[in-house]
Amino acid sequence: MLGISGPRTRTSQGTGLNQGGDTIATEEEKIALLRQSIADAPLIWKGDYPYFIHPLTDGVPRQEAELLAAARDLVMRRVDWDEIDIILGIEAMGLPLAVALSLASGKPLVVGRKRSYGLPGEYAIDQSTGYSKGEIFLNDIKVGDRVLLVDDVVSTGGTLEPILRAISAMGAIVADCWVIFDKDDGMQRLRDLFNCPLNSLLKIAIIEGKTVVMD
Repeated sequence: MLGISGPRTRTSQGTGLNQGGDTIATEEEKIALLRQSIADAPLIWKGDYPYFIHPLTDGVPRQEAELLAAARDLVMRRVDWDEIDIILGIEAMGLPLAVALSLASGKPLVVGRKRSYGLPGEYAIDQSTGYSKGEIFLNDIKVGDRVLLVDDVVSTGGTLEPILRAISAMGAIVADCWVIFDKDDGMQRLRDLFNCPLNSLLKIAIIEGKTVVMD
C-alpha cells in the first residue's frame, strides 16, 4: 500500500475552500508520497516506447484516495483561483485530478472528450502521443474564458500542444496549466512554443529501465 509513516490529520490548504478527505499533514509529505508512488510504478514497453503504469496516469494499480488528495492539494496551493473561470480536464486520466480540483475550488469543469457530440461551437483536435493517435473534442469553452488546463502526464507534448492552440483559437485564455508528471522533454518543448504557464508537480524520466524522479 502507498503511504508515509507518521500520523495523518484532516487538513485545509488555507484557501477557505472545503478540501474534503483525509490527507497527510504537510506539503513535504505529499511530495514524498508522489515520489514514492513513482518508485513503486511498474514499467512496460509498447514497441520501442517505455510506458510507466501509475495509479494517477492509468487508474491501475488501484488509486489510493490519499495519493489523489496529495496531487489535488499540491495543485490547489499553486493556482490563483481568482484568475480561473473554468477547469478543462482531458479524457481519460486527466479527469480524476480535474474533478477533485473542481469540487475543492467550486469552479465549473468541462471535459475534453475523445468523441464528438456535434454541439454548436464544438472544436475538433487532431492529437498524437508517443503511443497513440486520435481526436479530442472541446465544447462549451467561451470567448474570454480563463482556463485551467489539467492532465495527468506530458511525455512528447503531442496531446497538450494542439489543445493549447485550440483554446486560443476558441478565443479563450490558458490562465494556468498543471500536469502531475512531466516526463522526458515534452513540457520544455511546449514552454518553448507557448507563453502561457505550463507547470508540473514532478519531473520524471525512464533511466536504465526504471522510472525516476529528476527534481
